[in-house]
Amino acid sequence: MAPLLLFSLLILLPFYPFQYLATLVNASLLRARHIRNHQTTPKLSQAPLYPHAYGGYSFSLGFGTPPQPIPVLLDTGSDVTWIPCTSSYSCRKCSSPSNPIPKIPTFFPKRSSSVRLLGCKNPKCSWFHSQDTLDSCRDCPSNSSTQCPKLCPPYIIIYGSGSTAGILLSETLDLGDRTVDNFTVGCSVYSIAQPAGGIAGFGRGVVSLPAQVGAKRFSYCLVSRRFDDVDGKAGSVVIGGEQEDSAADISFTPMKKNPNIKKGSAASVYYYVDLKKITVGGKKVKIKKKTLVPREDGSGGTIVDSGTTFTYLDAALMEAVAAAFEKAVAGRYNRSAMVETATGLRPCFEIGSSPGTVLELPALGFDFKGGAELRLPIENNFVIASDPAVGSAACLAVIGGEKDGESAMEPAVILGSFQQQNYEVVYDLERERIGFQRKPCLNS
Repeated sequence: MAPLLLFSLLILLPFYPFQYLATLVNASLLRARHIRNHQTTPKLSQAPLYPHAYGGYSFSLGFGTPPQPIPVLLDTGSDVTWIPCTSSYSCRKCSSPSNPIPKIPTFFPKRSSSVRLLGCKNPKCSWFHSQDTLDSCRDCPSNSSTQCPKLCPPYIIIYGSGSTAGILLSETLDLGDRTVDNFTVGCSVYSIAQPAGGIAGFGRGVVSLPAQVGAKRFSYCLVSRRFDDVDGKAGSVVIGGEQEDSAADISFTPMKKNPNIKKGSAASVYYYVDLKKITVGGKKVKIKKKTLVPREDGSGGTIVDSGTTFTYLDAALMEAVAAAFEKAVAGRYNRSAMVETATGLRPCFEIGSSPGTVLELPALGFDFKGGAELRLPIENNFVIASDPAVGSAACLAVIGGEKDGESAMEPAVILGSFQQQNYEVVYDLERERIGFQRKPCLNS
């Protein structure tokens, strides 16, 4: 019988208010629903990657000549890069008491000598619009000036928690060590419930930032969430670079493609991997094998997504994992229904509020095809929810789908950024594999 793996730890984890955790839970669920509904070696460029209270990680990119630095959210679950643009930029519901935004960094096209509007007949326009939309443009006589559009039509991008809209630009991208001409970027003039900066799409496909700059690989190292919005505390993102097969501590799993997703659909940009099993305390969670593979309707399967905060499991998986945790801590901790209702997380276990209290909680593990595995430390699994009127509880930082079937069209597992803290995650695009290595990411 395999021994039960536990993590013992003094309560050194940060304490979070219920409302803050509920906000992150809601953002992660919205992200999961969005994913359901949409289904030569380059030089190395490296930048600090900062954690934020809204749940994402951002770094700065320079656009234009001279370059204007704009913070962008690193997102492996989408492929379009867009930035707040023009003096008319408006963002509704983009700030909150927990995430006040005094001023949104904005790109001003008039200050750039290299900016160009993307033309309707530019082949890159087809990255964003259907053939029917473009037919009216391509069939225009060259001497027409009134009845035919000359610019690529405006775009609208819908995310789980909001949306953005604008026009497409061809612009110079400054990566620090080099520049890339004719980079296609969205110039957003209106957004709803988006981060303070823009979004850098690192998903699969020709539109993505890695594809446009010719990178054969990229990687990131996500610093602990305890450093959210703390000046000078950052991980890193690396775009390009040489293969590092000598790094024996990096374990890889092959990238997969969902055979039941149509080419060009939003889900086609996701990084699917083959998850073989989930463990709690070193013991395999009993789940049906078919739950972990893509289904005929395109649902199911496992993706890695830096834009989702808390890892998502569909209803059946969540129920099995929660039951495994409850069984593993039986007799030592009691569940707190009140905290679970307030935060949206489960299971939550009542704990003492004394700083000297020792927590002994099981490790959550993910085993992938090819031998890659994640054995997550307690700070990647649990958050401490605290309220003066209720007390404190340790909550599993994983969210579950709904039993009524509303979430039936999303992946079964979305590996979120909270579980990737202090891991270097390598996306080897040339060899189509993803690698994981646990390491300190602070100022890496």
